[in-house]
Amino acid sequence: MKRIKCVVSYDGSRFAGYQVQPNQRTVQAELERALGSIHKGRQVKIVASGRTDAGVHAMGQVIHFDTDLKIPCEKWPVALNRVLPDDISVLQAEEAAHGFHARFSARQKEYRYRIYQSDVRNPFKHHYACLVPVPLDLAAMEEAAQSLLGTHDFTSFCSAKTDVEDKVRTLMKIDFLQQDDELVIRFVGNGFLYNMVRIITGTLLEIGSGKRAPGEIQEILEKRNRIFAGKTAPPHGLYLWSVSYL
Repeated sequence: MKRIKCVVSYDGSRFAGYQVQPNQRTVQAELERALGSIHKGRQVKIVASGRTDAGVHAMGQVIHFDTDLKIPCEKWPVALNRVLPDDISVLQAEEAAHGFHARFSARQKEYRYRIYQSDVRNPFKHHYACLVPVPLDLAAMEEAAQSLLGTHDFTSFCSAKTDVEDKVRTLMKIDFLQQDDELVIRFVGNGFLYNMVRIITGTLLEIGSGKRAPGEIQEILEKRNRIFAGKTAPPHGLYLWSVSYL
């Protein structure tokens, strides 16, 4: 048996999220269906670096699966993309050590959140970037972001629905990138909690629009309670950009 590691990209617009759910279209279900087709109907389970919610996109999701087929690694993307739907693409594949685990071997993840500012909704960005129709104070957002860097208990920036007990994570970078008419917020960390990036983004947007002061971030962290942070930003602006391993 060989363990195959793949980098996968998908448009999350028409998925109910990554993880398999009854009677729902999901990324995991489509990938496992494609693998089942290649394996002549045998079920092949996949493991991903993490889940993404309904509407969230991925540029560099990482999965692994075990197979006894003799397909060369460079042929796996071709074979899978032939049977996958148009909104999922396997970008690359390589053989991994048997001890490799797409989730537990991950050391760093990068997410990006896309924002566009306009008085008029752009139908071509509706599923791919968050519309913010008010001016944003970028300097205030950058000041606030500095308080989030480092190792903290991010309970206040995590969905109350999570069952994860250890909410300590480390954020190495929060960058604000101007790309054409969009503002992209780039997050790099050793791991992220359920809805963490979207809650941080929603809070930063409230600071940028003058609803909160930059200095509130430290107080929100110390409260360790979700009710003190801002609204959760919409899913369609969020992208799992890349996953890094040793």
